[in-house]
Amino acid sequence: MFKKAKLFFLLAETPLHPGSGGDSTGIVDLPIQRERYTNFPKIEASSLKGSLREAFSFANKEIQINGQKIRPLDKVNKEEYLSLVFGPEDSDESYASAISFLDARILLFPVKSLKGIFAWVTCPMVLERFIEDLKFMEFSQEELINHGFMMENLSSLENTVPESSNLLINNNVVILEEYTFHVKENPNTKKIAEFIAQNIFKENEHSFWKEKLKKDLIILSDDDFEQFVTNSTEIITRTKIDDQTGTVKTGALWTEEYLPQETIFYSTAFSSPIRSENKGLLAGNNNNTDEEAEKVMSFFEGGLPKVIQIGGNQTLGKGIVRIQILQK
Repeated sequence: MFKKAKLFFLLAETPLHPGSGGDSTGIVDLPIQRERYTNFPKIEASSLKGSLREAFSFANKEIQINGQKIRPLDKVNKEEYLSLVFGPEDSDESYASAISFLDARILLFPVKSLKGIFAWVTCPMVLERFIEDLKFMEFSQEELINHGFMMENLSSLENTVPESSNLLINNNVVILEEYTFHVKENPNTKKIAEFIAQNIFKENEHSFWKEKLKKDLIILSDDDFEQFVTNSTEIITRTKIDDQTGTVKTGALWTEEYLPQETIFYSTAFSSPIRSENKGLLAGNNNNTDEEAEKVMSFFEGGLPKVIQIGGNQTLGKGIVRIQILQK
């Protein structure tokens, strides 16, 4: 039973290829992962968890639990704690991990704009899902409304931008790629943009991006959003050259699909009590399961690197993702 939950954002710093396993029915040989019924991009929880575990295994951040440092650790102790939290690997022991993740869902997608270089787009369906996940974080209805999330009227925000948007042409037109949208400035869209910007770009060195997001968000209809996330990804053609002939090897020409950099996802981590008998510093007093789950979440928060790599082509500089935990 999960006891604690934390929502976190994932911002693609480079193009991102969370591959679907190579099963392609379209023109792209190696497509990205997508939801079956919406076609929205996603990152499978298994891919996300594996990437996070690998990042933890290389990190050297110190974590305080009950006043004791449990990292940096020697390799043996590090693997022991990783096994307790993420589950054992290559071990005779058999128990489930104490932390779980939801699939990372799309929140904002970057699209080329005639003004402002590019815009971040989203839609009511995406925001409705985001609201439901914010409820896991115990956001009250009043808090959600204060942040612009009108619980029963998100459809009224279609084709709106924040006030003083950099995207506007003649005060009411936005051109995204080859499409023209007539939009209105809306104070609730501004509140949503500010809430997301303040929770993703918290550090001073990201002040430019924070201010851009506050102004350059646009909420489209669900159908328009689906069209952009389907047709505006990056398709890259790759080849392998024969050293002897200098030409492409037979069968060595293929295409890969990437999410563009600046794409923003979010996911939720859930923690539970330790499932192994040997719990170390993660054990709760008097078998207190809430305390154990809190320690697991503290381990996750304290040891989480700011930057991890997700998806394919790591050696080509792809899949670099910055993580920011939502602090309520």
